[in-house]
Amino acid sequence: MTSALHAGLAAGRWNEMSLLDQLANIGSEVGRATKAKSLNNEQRLTAALERCLELFDLTLADERWRGRRREIARGREIVCDFLVGDNTYGSTPGSLDAYFLPFAVAARLTHDGSSSRVHPHERASSVGRRPTASRASRTSSP
Repeated sequence: MTSALHAGLAAGRWNEMSLLDQLANIGSEVGRATKAKSLNNEQRLTAALERCLELFDLTLADERWRGRRREIARGREIVCDFLVGDNTYGSTPGSLDAYFLPFAVAARLTHDGSSSRVHPHERASSVGRRPTASRASRTSSP
């Protein structure tokens, strides 16, 4: 990767984003890469992997996350291991999605005006949940 694939982000816009937004964007590229891998589409896999790695590298270079670099770097390692390595960690598309999706959900909720104080994994647990009969009966008026 000799030139920035995300030129606008590499020029400094990436460093204005929250870690939530950065990981959500990385997760989007990871999702594209896992889909391409499942379809045996090497060209799309390579392109998505390059974009994903560039975003990981931009995040690792962001001084605000100095204390979180170990986790970010481990995420990068696990993604590479799954997509182009021997899958030593035993990852699956579902396990990668389970890691990155809560960041996307939390980032979306934050941008929609919701509080960002709740951990992304806590928010994601209630997204898409239908009310049960007992919950619905408690909230409806007679």
